[in-house]
Amino acid sequence: MKKAQIIIDKYFLTGKVDKRIFGSFIEQLGRAVYQGIYQEGSPLSDEQGFRKDTLELVRELQVPIVRYPGGNFVSGFKWEDSVGPKELRPARPELAWGVIENNHFGLDEFVDWAKKADTDVMMAVNLGTRGPEEARNLLEYCNFKGGTYYSDMRKANGHAEPHNIKTWCLGNEMDGPWQMGHKTAYEYGRTAAETSRIMKMLDPEIETVACGSSNLMMPTFGDWEYTVLDECYDLVDYMSLHQYYGNAADDTPDFLANSKGMDDFISGVVSICDAVRAKKHGKKRINLSFDEWNVWYHSNAADEKLEKWGQAPHQLEDIYNFEDALLVGSMLITLLRHADRVKMACLAQLVNVIAPIMTSDTGAWRQTIFYPYMYTSIFGRGTVLNTQVLAPVYDSRNYCDVSYLDSVCVWNEEKDTLTIFAVNKSLEEDLEVSCDLRQFEGYQVKEHIVLTNDDMKAVNTEADPEKVVPVESAASRIDGGKLSTVLGKHSWNMIRLAK
Repeated sequence: MKKAQIIIDKYFLTGKVDKRIFGSFIEQLGRAVYQGIYQEGSPLSDEQGFRKDTLELVRELQVPIVRYPGGNFVSGFKWEDSVGPKELRPARPELAWGVIENNHFGLDEFVDWAKKADTDVMMAVNLGTRGPEEARNLLEYCNFKGGTYYSDMRKANGHAEPHNIKTWCLGNEMDGPWQMGHKTAYEYGRTAAETSRIMKMLDPEIETVACGSSNLMMPTFGDWEYTVLDECYDLVDYMSLHQYYGNAADDTPDFLANSKGMDDFISGVVSICDAVRAKKHGKKRINLSFDEWNVWYHSNAADEKLEKWGQAPHQLEDIYNFEDALLVGSMLITLLRHADRVKMACLAQLVNVIAPIMTSDTGAWRQTIFYPYMYTSIFGRGTVLNTQVLAPVYDSRNYCDVSYLDSVCVWNEEKDTLTIFAVNKSLEEDLEVSCDLRQFEGYQVKEHIVLTNDDMKAVNTEADPEKVVPVESAASRIDGGKLSTVLGKHSWNMIRLAK
């Protein structure tokens, strides 16, 4: 059996967890909205058309913030189409995903849904086919109390009180040639700077997110971030990161090693942000919003066969297996390990579209990735300890010196709890792990939750929704202030300790 060690010190802290690191994402795409969170006339929906079963699962995840409405969709979004009487809203061809958008669900409906889901809204503005003026008007509609054209329009549409949305994305993936109105880094940096400046003139309390590269492999990566921030550093608050991972090659060790790639990506963007700060003698620090991340590859072949110009097709509907849940668990650990700089993150997406929750006309169920997301969201709040891992390593097709053990420790001083999240990536061997916890006097193991399966490709379906579910383990114990545990081969683990 392989051996590993987790080393922590209660005085060596990475940073406090911003709960928005456990955010998610809803785009007007596929069945994320229609048949996902919203289905008029369904016996499963409430009086507003919101799916009650979906709402229950979203609340179970304790999602703190949801990004909306995109995504590629937002670069052609005319927000005015999505408010007011539904019978007067125009249907339009939606160019990003090749469908017809009828706008029966829009901005006000999403805000109402978010309140029922106990979550906040991260709103994106269209900087593709539109610009600062339309962004200002949208902010006025959402946040101005009244007595102006757009705030009174909101009131006339049945929302007397402001939506009070405080987090705003300045466009989406504006470096991508697939994006409507995509721009050079300089063009986008100037647009983002002016948009943010004008929006903050209207509401100084908002925070804005500038677009980073669409993914790590973009040919302009690095140059894009530096040039954009060189133009807008003093006017924005966050830089975004997007990255998806897949296993089309069916190489599980390499697939699970992608958390190392995510770690390197975050570290690289932090370095660029700090380089611009140094150049400008900046007083503030730009933090990160990793507002699109997930596994995405299962649905690619099916999506190529979709006919264009349908409504709410089965699009980007990845059916997640057990090994996907392992990587999602590792990516959540990676985000927490960077809690000093990653303040927001959005698992993309939330329902039906590359999502932890799936629905049909007869019900909703949890995909495999639901579980590490849920447990980390609930118990990963507090202060991240600087977690050092001593463990055997391996080389994969794309990575070198990959640790078999991913782990992070989160200390909630108010509740006197310590939570250890850990993934054993070995496909053949259990891992014996120790951790000296004598600084945490009186702490005992309260529970050890394990997600594992003998079949790496096992999936949850509506017919068999509990094929991959977490179970309790008795493998962890404390003796003389020292924790010892065994993490089963290919397993995700959560060990909770408390006084």
